Amino acid sequence: MAKVISLVNQKGGVGKTTTSINLAASLAILGKRVLLIDFDPQGNATTGLGINKANIENSIFEVMNEEVSVEQAIVKTAYSRLDIIPSLISLAKLSMALDDKVKIDPNFNKNLQLKKVLFKILERYDYIIIDCPPSLDIFSKNAMGASNSIIIPVQCEFYALEGITQILNTISIAKKTINPNLSIEGVLLTMLDSRTILGFEVVEDIRKYFKEKVYNTIIPRMVKLSEAPSHGKPIIDYDPKCRGTEAYLNLAKEVIERNGN
Repeated sequence: MAKVISLVNQKGGVGKTTTSINLAASLAILGKRVLLIDFDPQGNATTGLGINKANIENSIFEVMNEEVSVEQAIVKTAYSRLDIIPSLISLAKLSMALDDKVKIDPNFNKNLQLKKVLFKILERYDYIIIDCPPSLDIFSKNAMGASNSIIIPVQCEFYALEGITQILNTISIAKKTINPNLSIEGVLLTMLDSRTILGFEVVEDIRKYFKEKVYNTIIPRMVKLSEAPSHGKPIIDYDPKCRGTEAYLNLAKEVIERNGN
């Protein structure tokens, strides 16, 4: 049975997509069966794994709109044990499409549609990773409704704690209204510039705030992590020996250890 984990933070540029791609790839390298769901209309996780959008027949939008089955949208990547359900710009129409379903059937729960469509494939994977857009809207609500837990990426910068309260409130509301079993899987510190004192001060503040929920692994700020998606590769393929590869493999090991498998 798959553990479903969403990457959520309403702030942009904190490393959600980078982490989604590289955590998924690292889990696969470590022998786990992984499905990455690109749940962002920008589709950066899709291109970041080398999927040509021009060749996509079915995306997560068609699945959510019940035009095709979830199995029909799964695409095998170039990496063993790693599949993806891609995203196209059509996903931007999701809120309107789900609202139309509510008009037809008042009992239709638009916030649990992703959970509904994923139910059939939970046995096929060890982990399902959901990459969410930088917002707390229909996408994040569906992701939280479908997930066992949330990873919150937090950038090591001055304003790191801004918006954290909003995320925690959203998770709390989701637990009360959508998914009572939802938990915080972990808090991931990203983009640490080891040359600055500020970065380490932020690390200390986040660890005080979230305590044991913070992963030991910290993702460094480095050019190669930014370059890899433009080549359609996770960092472990783009530069197997760099610090970014080591960091994401360590993160994957922490995730596996925390889940006892």
